Amino acid sequence: MPGKLTIRDVDARGKRVFVRVDFNVPLDGGRVGDDTRIRESVPTLQALLDAGAGLVIGTHLGRPKGAPEDKYRLAPVAARAGELLGRKLTYVRDVVGPEAQAAAGSLRPGEVLLLENLRFEPGEEKNDEAFAAQLAAFADMFVQDAFGTCHRAHASTSALPKVLKPAVAGLLLHKEIEAFHTVMEAPRRPVVAITGGAKVSDKIPVLKNLVGKVQVILVGGGMAYTFLKAQGREIGSSLFEADSLAKARDILEKAKYHGVKLLLPVDHVIADQFAEKANIKVVEDDIPAGWMGLDIGPKTVLAYQSHIAGAGTIVWNGPMGVFEMKHFRNGTLAIAKAVASSKAVSVVGGGDSVAALQMSGVAGKITHISTGGGAFLEMLEGKDMPGIAALDDAKLPAEA
Repeated sequence: MPGKLTIRDVDARGKRVFVRVDFNVPLDGGRVGDDTRIRESVPTLQALLDAGAGLVIGTHLGRPKGAPEDKYRLAPVAARAGELLGRKLTYVRDVVGPEAQAAAGSLRPGEVLLLENLRFEPGEEKNDEAFAAQLAAFADMFVQDAFGTCHRAHASTSALPKVLKPAVAGLLLHKEIEAFHTVMEAPRRPVVAITGGAKVSDKIPVLKNLVGKVQVILVGGGMAYTFLKAQGREIGSSLFEADSLAKARDILEKAKYHGVKLLLPVDHVIADQFAEKANIKVVEDDIPAGWMGLDIGPKTVLAYQSHIAGAGTIVWNGPMGVFEMKHFRNGTLAIAKAVASSKAVSVVGGGDSVAALQMSGVAGKITHISTGGGAFLEMLEGKDMPGIAALDDAKLPAEA
């Protein structure tokens, strides 16, 4: 990984390794509903075990308020992680108390300990150094493999790797950063960015960063109507953000200045209410009063597919419409299939975009599917990530 050490650069034999993972997975009836994030960190965990390490695993689940909540306990996560690793995994209903201390103190090479939900401790989200020091006492080195939390300055992601050394990246984090490096720093051109979702305010910082780095931006979802409104178009009762109109105009001007093609929908699937049972029709250009745009139309799909087919690199975040409703998902699914069919290097992130890939059955054809939501957006914004910045720097060849 550019600039940072990874587990390939250190010797973990005989050491207790604190591994920060992102096992923040959905639960369904006391079981893990989607184990993707657990599966993604298995290669890192297995590599460390194969190297002769004992593992202390830390993760959060949900958003407890700095105190234990039974619905956020990690028992189902522990059960599934043990199954995927194919070995016994010790789970303690404790983070830094006596039970956790005893389990970590007796940990041997090849053994795995999962601590209770880190966010049960108030010091976690406060990035408390004293709490980080308690975690550091459990291990001899630190591995960061939770890309999805690297944008958070929390104790287990920011304070801990500053005091527990060496502090290096796991294989999943390595893969995530390499994917972004390929897209943002050394891409095959043309680079096509696809952005959607409801709120343009969430994507303005991303678009500002992308305008100087990509050749084409394809805009869909509710955010498109703020741009169309900014151009003086009639959008009926479509969702838009009045306080973002000036910023949308600024993005349009910046795209023009940099020679970036920023495409907006030319036709729309519209409805007379936000509901499955709404009256629906397709219109071009302006949207009549009393109607709202809920998906991109067929002409827009064709235009976007053409740019996707000619891309060298694709980065996608956000759906093209309200794809949760069957009448308004055609645009998003068509884009998903187009990205999968492209010969471009493709990087996709964000829960809705990934869900669309899975719904389309084409997730296996994407170059890289990010495990991060907010972290994915902040990487696209070009922000520094506290959880990555705190890791040990790799020496340049001249310094080695």
